[in-house]
Amino acid sequence: MKKKKPKTQTLTQLKEKFYGPKGSLERKKLQEGYEEFKLGFMIREARLKSGLTQQELADKVGTTKSYISKIENNIKEVRISTLKKIVEFGLGGNLELKINLS
Repeated sequence: MKKKKPKTQTLTQLKEKFYGPKGSLERKKLQEGYEEFKLGFMIREARLKSGLTQQELADKVGTTKSYISKIENNIKEVRISTLKKIVEFGLGGNLELKINLS
């Protein structure tokens, strides 16, 4: 007997199945969570690329290692003023914000 292959679904199909159509409340919550995750991931990647430990970054910014860890792991939301310090003073970069109204 031949085994049936599971039906392959796209990411969009899975999101619709589990979180509803685009524009629904659950889908918006999913997207917001992704944006928060992306920010923490971006900070972590930039820190690693700069060769800094969480403690070294925290020292440069004037905060704690624990706080940096919480931002990177999306346990704590970061204020824009703190994000600016992390990017500019801690990582030597430039923070650019964008608002897209569509």
